[in-house]
Amino acid sequence: MAEPQLTDDGRFIVINGRRWRATDPAIPEERRAELTRILMAWRREVRRTKGTADEKTARAGVHAVKVALGERGSPPWWEQTDEQRRRRSQANVAPPEND
Repeated sequence: MAEPQLTDDGRFIVINGRRWRATDPAIPEERRAELTRILMAWRREVRRTKGTADEKTARAGVHAVKVALGERGSPPWWEQTDEQRRRRSQANVAPPEND
């Protein structure tokens, strides 16, 4: 799979002409990989719980990881101090219990 195109400022990726907030580039590679693994586990959990009462919890898990990656939340990562960025990316984000 090809790497998504980044905007010139590096703040967004472009997929099928749509802009999405990019992952904070200041996150160390090891932590980014860990968060990505947790994100994929939560996405599998969303699929598994679709249409059940547990789906809301799974979607909240996805959201929490996306915030830690800097892909969601306010203010965006490029408006945060280095300390805010570090705290955000180091937030305790657990994988689903059954993972």
